[in-house]
Amino acid sequence: MRRLLLLLLPVLIVTACDNKNSFTIEGKINETLQKNIYLSRVDVDTPLLIDSAKIKKNGQFRFKVKSSGPEFYQLGYSSGDFITLLAAPGEDINLTFSRENLSSDYAVNGSIGSNQVQMLDRSLAETRSKLDSLTTVYKKASGEPGFDVKGPLLDKQYTDIVKEQRKKNIAFIVTNVNSMASIKALYQKINNDTYVLYEPRDLQYLKIVSDSLNYHYPNSKNAQALARDLKKELNQLYANQFQQIASTIPETKLDPNLIDINGKRIALSSLRGKFVLLTFWSASSKDCIAENLQFKEYYKKYKNKGFEIYQINLDEDESRWRSAVRFDELPWISTREDDPLNKNAKLFNVKVLPTNYLFNKEGDIIANNLHGTALQLKLTQIFSN
Repeated sequence: MRRLLLLLLPVLIVTACDNKNSFTIEGKINETLQKNIYLSRVDVDTPLLIDSAKIKKNGQFRFKVKSSGPEFYQLGYSSGDFITLLAAPGEDINLTFSRENLSSDYAVNGSIGSNQVQMLDRSLAETRSKLDSLTTVYKKASGEPGFDVKGPLLDKQYTDIVKEQRKKNIAFIVTNVNSMASIKALYQKINNDTYVLYEPRDLQYLKIVSDSLNYHYPNSKNAQALARDLKKELNQLYANQFQQIASTIPETKLDPNLIDINGKRIALSSLRGKFVLLTFWSASSKDCIAENLQFKEYYKKYKNKGFEIYQINLDEDESRWRSAVRFDELPWISTREDDPLNKNAKLFNVKVLPTNYLFNKEGDIIANNLHGTALQLKLTQIFSN
């Protein structure tokens, strides 16, 4: 007897290990004319046919499937007539179909995940049925007297039904956060355009499920796909939030509009059609004074060819600016920053003086901080063509 137990022990170990790496599906279909039934594994959102089985005369069929973790499967006759299972290794799943139309009425035992999926499908089917009935009533009532009163009431009923389904899915997710079935609860749709979880804050449930499933099933394609989708949705959320914030901020234009030394207000944009050198300077800077003398040569040479200089002085002392312009006889547009916070200088990110930007005829910046020979070469290139 002891020897017999020793002989049986390896067999039991092999069988136990085999069960951990596979599951079985046994089922019976009453009154079917079909000869074969097919099993597909759902890889994220793509069904892949993995096996088929013959349906015996008594309606019975059987599958044995190798598996390393819980996954979604479609069992049916075709892509349009199937049920969804959530099968895990070690499960012995038993199915009974009362009709040839598989999804209309079936019982499942031996698989917690498949039971959860069935419950979610049935709940959504009931909600859709209620909404379809309400839509029919709404359409009929729209042509009858008193619709101005009845219409809003029907709208509210419709919204209440949708909200109730949302609450059910959230309750399921919260209580089954470690189950792959929560993925189905996340992505169920009321119709082609509307998810059951439709509010922006429902993204929190996507994160909860993703974090949990990727912890428990790090090698699962479905869990990994969920994490990717979460990242995508979060990026979109942040982009929307940024856009919303940006839309409330007044538009900022890089278009100085200042009073020149003659008391005339001039906008940089009014010079479109010319090449314009926008410069920031101070009468206290020797480099700025020296550069102004170079500018006089370029201005004299190219002014009649469509060249203009728009200069913004950043000195606090207005009289110093006026004296410097008159003393050096600066012939171009000379303005002074009239904002105590130097708004234009900040918009153009002026860190040192002198700083300049070169605009083309369309008002686009084509170069910046060109000084000495570099500026001379650029102007020669522009006006020699």
